[in-house]
Amino acid sequence: MKTIQLQAETSLTLEELEAIALGATLELSEPHWQAVTRCREFLDQLIAGKRRIYGVTTGYGPLANTYVDTESSAQLQQGLVHHLTSGTGPLLKKQQVRAIMAARAVTLARGHSAIRPEALQLLLDCLEKDLIPQVPAIGTVGASGDLTPLAHITLGLMGQGEVWLKDASMPALQALQQAKLQSLNPQGKDALALVNGTSAMTAIAALNACQAERLLRLSVALTGLYGELLNGHLEALQPGLAQLRPHPGQLWAQEALLKACADSQRLQGVEQPPPRLPQDLAAGTARHNQPLPQDAYTFRCAPQHLGAVKDTLDFHHQVVAREVWSVTDNPLFLPETQEVLHGGNFFGQHVALAADALNNALITLAVHSERRIARITDPSMNQGLPPFLRGNNNGLHSGFMGAQVTATALVAEMRTQASPASIQSIATNANNQDVVTMGTLAARRCVTTLERLTELLAIESLILSQGYELRGGQSAGFSQSASQLYQAVRKIADGLTDDRPLAGDIQNLSQQLADPAFMHNFLR
Repeated sequence: MKTIQLQAETSLTLEELEAIALGATLELSEPHWQAVTRCREFLDQLIAGKRRIYGVTTGYGPLANTYVDTESSAQLQQGLVHHLTSGTGPLLKKQQVRAIMAARAVTLARGHSAIRPEALQLLLDCLEKDLIPQVPAIGTVGASGDLTPLAHITLGLMGQGEVWLKDASMPALQALQQAKLQSLNPQGKDALALVNGTSAMTAIAALNACQAERLLRLSVALTGLYGELLNGHLEALQPGLAQLRPHPGQLWAQEALLKACADSQRLQGVEQPPPRLPQDLAAGTARHNQPLPQDAYTFRCAPQHLGAVKDTLDFHHQVVAREVWSVTDNPLFLPETQEVLHGGNFFGQHVALAADALNNALITLAVHSERRIARITDPSMNQGLPPFLRGNNNGLHSGFMGAQVTATALVAEMRTQASPASIQSIATNANNQDVVTMGTLAARRCVTTLERLTELLAIESLILSQGYELRGGQSAGFSQSASQLYQAVRKIADGLTDDRPLAGDIQNLSQQLADPAFMHNFLR
């Protein structure tokens, strides 16, 4: 089992967080433990001095005007977890919960949350033992952090609720006993430190960022093959265009597409200077029905489209990476300066806005994919390929006609999820939370969009691979990138001859496209 060690003054990368979601373990360095211990000792001093500290010697939310004696600390912390474990809806995926637990551990390890070291160690031990609480997806508004999902995780640490122990579902106390772990009895600020922060939206967004990057790279490969099937023009991919419109993403896309198509013999080369008009073209006349000198936008504008998506993904990635390293609970403690700061670092607006931007970018990937599918399956536009790329040209078979309709339906599904979550503020908590961010909703919605986009790109991969065969395959001058894409698809699904049900092929391929290991091997 892989172990990732969090080094002092550095954060986890999003790729490392994904690795933990997939089964790696997390270890903290000695400076982290020293910082955690120092902060807890500072809190103990404050409690001994009977200082007013939100959530430790006061009630919660609008009940903070109630002062609580320090002898009731454990009851106060347990009550926090109990009243917040009110989630509903489907369960988050186990991988998502692992990522959330890791993200929470990172922020607690900064040493400003006043959690007891043994409580933080239990969180890490559960990750190592693969003892993962079951967390309902719905219940957080992303305002005072992700109170509800994080409370369900904390409830599992307390030996209550249901958990997964490896692949088995069982009561939390039974799982802790099997794993030889002592259940948590939260005290001081333990529970508040565990439940109060943006770790759920941040972890889900981090996983989204990793998958979105892979699907963007797959979209580059598909666009290249699409251009080769239609004998596109290399001119639209030239770096000079990006140099005159210097968005970093466009430059990346120009280079990525050129690299994918570099050895293609099917794309039309660049003529500089441009060719002359026919010498016999008389003055004042026009000659109609000549070959088009440039392609439809699905190929000609691909660098601009994919580049804009890349820039949006990079923005999302940067916001989420910062948030992983942020301390997002309340109050926060600065032992070095003997300060206790009550504030709003738990407010998830950054992640909410970034997730909405990512969602829109993913939907545009879907829109362009569907339009590529529509053109390549339409005999009036696909330059001699059979209608719907049917395998047997005998009039009895319909090829990918049904799959093309499903592609359209998938785009419609995604478009219904396009309204921004970050503007859906609804006041709650007796108007204490009078504005909220819906950051976790935004991140969760991206998960759904990614699932639908993966299915759509699976359909496109099947269709373009069929086109690759119909055009003659590797011997017909296709690029190495196109051949690698084709070979990866054929490991999962056969070519289409007589009509057959395609749902299984689409599902199997989309599952592979959702697998980081498969995508890493295919896209490297």
